[in-house]
Amino acid sequence: MTRLVLGSASPARLNVLRQAGVEPLVVISGVDEDAVVAELRSPVAPGDVVRALARAKAEQVAAALNPPFAADAVVVGCDSMLYVNGQLSGKPQSVAEARRQWQSMAGQRGELYTGHCVIRLLDAETVRRTDETTITTVYFGKPSAADLEAYLASGESLQVAGAFTLDGLGGWFVDRIDGDPSNVIGLSLPTLRSLLRRVGLSVAALWAGNAGD
Repeated sequence: MTRLVLGSASPARLNVLRQAGVEPLVVISGVDEDAVVAELRSPVAPGDVVRALARAKAEQVAAALNPPFAADAVVVGCDSMLYVNGQLSGKPQSVAEARRQWQSMAGQRGELYTGHCVIRLLDAETVRRTDETTITTVYFGKPSAADLEAYLASGESLQVAGAFTLDGLGGWFVDRIDGDPSNVIGLSLPTLRSLLRRVGLSVAALWAGNAGD
């Protein structure tokens, strides 16, 4: 039975997979994201940044996976960042930073980049690996000052790339998107389906493999 291993602490990514019929094993990577980005040659495109981070997370989780799971598994690593007004942003480190981010992006258009990496493991050995970046365009509304402060007080903005969500409170302030909504949540199902196919797996096999877990 092939087990899908999600190398992410994101509840939103976990929920995307659960709603799509897969109950993954969650193994959180300990990747130093700043160190990974520092090793990239400048200038580097936003898509290359998130793909490098997704690859580093998947590789670390694959290397640390316990032998019983590594015997037959597919590891999925992801990383998301928002590119708006020439700036690439991940999770804000403070409410003040989230407030500045929202003041900058309100009424603007941004691109949500998510890097995906899939590693196929058999007998604890990597047999295939592939990765890809998916981009969804997000059109932000203009929350009132009171609504923005209430949103910031909720704490949600500190937990997500770009200081917003599509599937939570932040969805009130997204006017529309162009592209895959699951990508904005943090894991693109169409992209993952394609990557799984590249490593020799079908979505249906993962449904069957996780039935009753």
